Amino acid sequence: MDKKIIGVDLGGTTIKFAILTKEGDIQQKWSIETNILDDGAHIVPDIVNSINHHLKLYQMKPEQFIGIGMGSPGTVDIKRGTVTGAYNLNWKSVQEVKKIVEHDTQINFTIDNDANVAALGERWKGAGENDADVAFITLGTGVGGGIVSNGSLVHGVGAAGEVGHMNVEPNGYLCTCGNHGCLETYASATGVVRVARDMAEEFSGDSQLKKQLDDGQEITAKIVFDLAKQNDILAKMVIDRVCHYLGVACANIGNLLNPSFVVIGGGVSAAGTFLLNNVEEHFAKYAFPSVRKTTHLRLAQLGNEAGVVGAASLALSL
Repeated sequence: MDKKIIGVDLGGTTIKFAILTKEGDIQQKWSIETNILDDGAHIVPDIVNSINHHLKLYQMKPEQFIGIGMGSPGTVDIKRGTVTGAYNLNWKSVQEVKKIVEHDTQINFTIDNDANVAALGERWKGAGENDADVAFITLGTGVGGGIVSNGSLVHGVGAAGEVGHMNVEPNGYLCTCGNHGCLETYASATGVVRVARDMAEEFSGDSQLKKQLDDGQEITAKIVFDLAKQNDILAKMVIDRVCHYLGVACANIGNLLNPSFVVIGGGVSAAGTFLLNNVEEHFAKYAFPSVRKTTHLRLAQLGNEAGVVGAASLALSL
């Protein structure tokens, strides 16, 4: 019997699980709520209990699995299998994830950063077409990313792939990391709204976006994109600025690494080809001529499954 792999995608509100074949086809999937009470002390036991419960349910044994791979927020020590600083999980101290999961499931375990594993997922079974060189940008509440070069994740000495903290506007907006002008401050869901508010203050023309902001209505990135698609002049200006910064970032990634694909995912990417076409326009301005022709921008294809698929693929290296 062919052995299976398990993927775990640990998020601040939900933990997703999947059992996959070695070829990356999902056979079973489920999820549980993330219990962050008591400094996140319940999270790892909940993961173990859920895996053991489902293996019993599916009448499967530990020896039928190559391993478990997991993506986690925070700073991940890949060799030790620990996580620190995952504040959205209330994990303030070092979490011995690998030690506990391996002991309590009797299955080999490996772990990496959540944005990295999403990059692996899109590279393996999504828009990256299993190419050896793929970069991934995820646009959500923040901006994350992961880089696959020569078929392997790029870790540097621990923090490679922090696409969201590429500087795209020296002395620009203050970022949560303490620096100014990070891509995250402009191209995240919150960043789009921030740009919209700032540009609305200086705008005096006729605009539904301007009216909604002036009236104190709640604005989201989706609303800004939807209004831009309807030719709202201010919304179009906001999206052009956001896509300018994304284009600069994609061009810098392309010029440095020349991957086959830069894949754009996350909630903001739901704006679809409207977003992609705008980013491509700016990418073309700043990319090195040969990079412009060989590095292609694409929308992510796996959606919420990128994390579990990519996490499971980690187990193949065990």
